Amino acid sequence: MITTSSSNTATLEPSQFALPSQRDQTGSSAPHADERYATEPGRTHPLGATPDASGVNFALFSEFATAVELLIFDDHDSPEPVQVIRLSPERNKTFHIWHVFVRGLAHGAHYAYRVDGPRNIHDGHRFDGEKVLIDPYARGNNKTLWRRGDACGSGSNLTTSMRSVVIDNSDYDWEGDEPLNTPMSELIIYETHVGGFTKSKTAKVQNPGSFKGLIEKIPYLKELGITAIELLPVFEFDDSEVLRTVDGQPLRNYWGYSTMAFFAPHPGYCVNPESGEHVREFRDMVKELHKAGISVILDVVFNHTDEGNHQGPTFSFKGIDNSNYYHLVPGDKQYYNDYTGCGNTFNCNHPVPEKLIVECLEYWVKEMHVDGFRFDEASVLTRGENGAPLEYPPVVWHIELSEVLSDTKVFAEAWDAAGLYQIGYFPGYRWAEWNGRYRDDVRRFVKGDPGVVGSFAARNAGSADLYESRRHLPVNSVNFVNCHDGFTLNDLVSYDGKHNDANGEGNRDGNDDNMSWNCGVEGPTDDPAIEALRERQIKNFCATLMLSQGIPMFVAGDEVRRTQRGNNNGYCQDNELNWFDWTLPEKNDDLLRFWRLMIDFRKKHPVVHRSRFFTGEVNERNLADIAWHGCKLFSPPWNDPSARVLACTLGGFAGEADVHVMLNMYWEGLSFELPTVEGRTWHRVVDTSLPSPSDILGYGKEIKIDGGQYIVNGRSVVVLVSK
Repeated sequence: MITTSSSNTATLEPSQFALPSQRDQTGSSAPHADERYATEPGRTHPLGATPDASGVNFALFSEFATAVELLIFDDHDSPEPVQVIRLSPERNKTFHIWHVFVRGLAHGAHYAYRVDGPRNIHDGHRFDGEKVLIDPYARGNNKTLWRRGDACGSGSNLTTSMRSVVIDNSDYDWEGDEPLNTPMSELIIYETHVGGFTKSKTAKVQNPGSFKGLIEKIPYLKELGITAIELLPVFEFDDSEVLRTVDGQPLRNYWGYSTMAFFAPHPGYCVNPESGEHVREFRDMVKELHKAGISVILDVVFNHTDEGNHQGPTFSFKGIDNSNYYHLVPGDKQYYNDYTGCGNTFNCNHPVPEKLIVECLEYWVKEMHVDGFRFDEASVLTRGENGAPLEYPPVVWHIELSEVLSDTKVFAEAWDAAGLYQIGYFPGYRWAEWNGRYRDDVRRFVKGDPGVVGSFAARNAGSADLYESRRHLPVNSVNFVNCHDGFTLNDLVSYDGKHNDANGEGNRDGNDDNMSWNCGVEGPTDDPAIEALRERQIKNFCATLMLSQGIPMFVAGDEVRRTQRGNNNGYCQDNELNWFDWTLPEKNDDLLRFWRLMIDFRKKHPVVHRSRFFTGEVNERNLADIAWHGCKLFSPPWNDPSARVLACTLGGFAGEADVHVMLNMYWEGLSFELPTVEGRTWHRVVDTSLPSPSDILGYGKEIKIDGGQYIVNGRSVVVLVSK
């Protein structure tokens, strides 16, 4: 007899929990004459589908399941299984893990589960023995037959469900490849979307919108000079559902921030997902990026899943063990605590979800050679099972201390949708944070807001005010002016307000406080003076970013003025609005040149990417490691509420050049005093007010500056080096 935990629920007979193929059968594990594959009890670990030379071992965790079926399909589009394997609680279950070995099954086989158990949703149980479920540990899935609506509510969705794929790439030739282990201080991160990077016809690639398509653009990335690429989610997500239609344009989940399967590369980015080539195609991309010296960072979403709220679909965790995998409302567990703004919250610090998260990350490092991870809404990972933030959240510290992940970069978006904001105090030591304070303070300063020079200086110097007291380092700060979520850099200087009507939400979605400035005209203009000012502002942002201590990150297309026409929330726009326009590198080649040379300047001058905070140490030329100025030397305008200028001198050590930076965000030119350097003179590298190619000079082509002053034109940045 099985009784649910609710006092007002009747005692249920075992037959009421039986799966469709069990209800009139005894459940023997021996194969029938018409069954294709023989089975054995199998092993409890590892979880998921593990192939070897003689077959495949399947293991699935479910604490409350009373019946489990493994469905084997002939192909990705087979509506009916070729074999249904009923797992016996006596033979195929050890504690809370269900397991079976299927002899003769091999790479490329398609499978799924049906799981039954208690049906009382008020106790948090959502078992439905007719729902077909993908494996949480599947290395690949196919959605050929998938219809999302059929996964909602109760009842069978056999002919419209997803299929997991058995994948064995143990024979893959890595050609000696390993994760690059680039020092944190040398990272220059380029955030992009695998699909949008090459989907446009202008990309002229053989396999648009795919991992293979991205490989074709590696020469561009290498020439740009970035050292790491951060990919928006590549774990499987649902890009088939039409959210709404606007002006005849169907809108879908484009960004991918709603994970369906954590171990599976998104089949939409694969050329041959039906044949189980997910892993091979992803590995090919990583290997080729590594050959170009480019680290691979994945944007990962463990804070919630795509199963949504109580009305959402059931395709995996909900149907396998809902009460353990999700945060549920204590009073009525049919509802989900939503700390993410996405309908549910993954129960990250329960031992079983914690195990899945860590094993997932270790898999992507060991088997896929990924170099790092950026954690979306990472503050959710600090919440305990009651939702309150923990001082020592197990999953965060497990990631921090894992030997497999010891050289892996980990970056936190240190906030969530429920108001938890942990910039400067996210748990752990080596976690870097997306520094939202940097974004805000730099935007305000460059657009010309008065009286923010102090906060701008703190961000430029590595945000010691946020990190140093916790014994962190400048590399704990990921500096960015913008990211995928918000205006592009071109739109930041072209729009005062968001223009999100194309999203079909009445322009109510997206951030209203963008700290942007349109330079005098809202949106596109033919006015050459405004266009010149906008390009100068982009250069100012670029120079500031590359001269700041910490880790710089910018968005694909910012270097060539990619626009989203004022849309600051392009999550649903899988079209030209989001796709990289490959005519822009030629159209805006002068700006692209500026970005390339500015990145090269950062690489050649370690003084702008130190591994430690400034201490005031003085070099042999009597220059401190940093000295702050205004228009007059050693007179920074900290207490001037109208100040829009700042300068600093960075003293180089061990043969390095000294660097002097002057920033004038006032609208008129101002004269800045120059410091004296013993035995050297100043040479100009950058002046963003000058036309190309004078705006930035290549290494060894710097122009000597005579005299003790320099006129810095309005809204411009000047960089000098000592020689």
